[in-house]
Amino acid sequence: MGFGAVLEPLVVVTLLFGGAWINRATEYTFSNRSTRRQESAPTIKVLEDGENSYEGDDIKPLSTKNRSLSPSLLPSQENKWRQRQLRLLGWCKTVETPNTAVFRNRLLSRLLHKFPFLVEAWYWALIYWVYQLGRAFTALTIVEGTVNIARKHALQVIAVEQRLHIFWEVPIQQFFMGAPALMRYINWLYSFIHIPGTIAFLIWLYYYTITSNRLIRHRSGEVDGCLRGSPSGSWLYEARRRTMATCNLMAFVVFTLWPCMPPRLLSDKEVAGDIGDLARSFGFVDTVHGADGAVSVWTANKFCNQWAAMPSLHFGYSLLVGVTIMTIPLAPQHRRSRSVQLPFFNNSHPRLAPHFKLPSTRRMLCLAIGFMYPLMILIAIVSTANHFILDAVAGAAICAVGWQVNGILLNLLPIEDWFLWCLRMHKPTMEPLEVPEFDIADYEGEKRRAGVLYQE
Repeated sequence: MGFGAVLEPLVVVTLLFGGAWINRATEYTFSNRSTRRQESAPTIKVLEDGENSYEGDDIKPLSTKNRSLSPSLLPSQENKWRQRQLRLLGWCKTVETPNTAVFRNRLLSRLLHKFPFLVEAWYWALIYWVYQLGRAFTALTIVEGTVNIARKHALQVIAVEQRLHIFWEVPIQQFFMGAPALMRYINWLYSFIHIPGTIAFLIWLYYYTITSNRLIRHRSGEVDGCLRGSPSGSWLYEARRRTMATCNLMAFVVFTLWPCMPPRLLSDKEVAGDIGDLARSFGFVDTVHGADGAVSVWTANKFCNQWAAMPSLHFGYSLLVGVTIMTIPLAPQHRRSRSVQLPFFNNSHPRLAPHFKLPSTRRMLCLAIGFMYPLMILIAIVSTANHFILDAVAGAAICAVGWQVNGILLNLLPIEDWFLWCLRMHKPTMEPLEVPEFDIADYEGEKRRAGVLYQE
């Protein structure tokens, strides 16, 4: 495993703690313990996951029933209970949960207030390790019969691709193997970009939608600041984080019920019989685990489920990242487009010539990055023989479904309230982003276009 056994975990830890530092609340003084000093100090507007998501008043002041989120209240003034709504397919029920705001002044609560991204690091670790432990349990309980079933499923995928005339994996791999230097870079891309790239995206999205727009309220109550990042506010970040968790859950169900062997394992020389001859006849090569490969600590251990090729979360996550970047709502100053005159039309009367509008420079950059990232991941998973093309299609489908139904995870907020109450902790809370009046219409339109439909 070599250098990769140390490099990737080190990068992941560095990114998580670096993200906590980049997204720290610079206006909050960690040593402020007394309520009087808390009231005189600047307060930070942050948004609690799912808060006010069903009231339709994302840019209005908090209601009285949510007074527990006000940072200026004394702990003794707080209500001991709060209301949460459970929603599923039109069914709705209101439940009472502990109000953890009474623990606001405790040490861990103040630490989280100073470094709110630590909450996101916890969410990511919880989502990732639950998924990985599920995969590990599946891997340790797999028997020989399951391996044979996974091989048959892989051959079935090949048969379907042949009927659809999209069985291009072999020529694609052979093309890139013809350039050994490029193939080494692709191996590294496959092994080391998936988790660090996803974490880096979450750090950037948190900063661009939340930290860069944090508005400071001074004693006078006036807002000092301007909209510098995305006007989406925290709802976009939270929706994407929930989408990843939903994708993990659905992917785990799929590969547990329908194990599928990756192409690289079809060339196993120890498999006898006609099915072994058929599997080897395609000529897939395991480039990642070969002599010039780049083995990751996450993909080469006995707890890794090697028969979970369908669906491809490598591509599903990259598509989620790419589409989010391409469609991210931009600040007004970054949306300005320019009109270009079509050539060879009415040169003598330029004003009468047809024109078309080019996207702004920032939007063009978002489109380029958002398109190239999933494309590179698609090339990597296919050329290294780790996934079929249909695996990527399934990953995209999982991403699309998770995008639409991610709000179902808001039903877990009561469990989180009880968990934090047991720990005597209060999670940083965020109010909806204050959007200038002239930008409210654009804000609502961008919110709908960005795919956060469940809360509507």
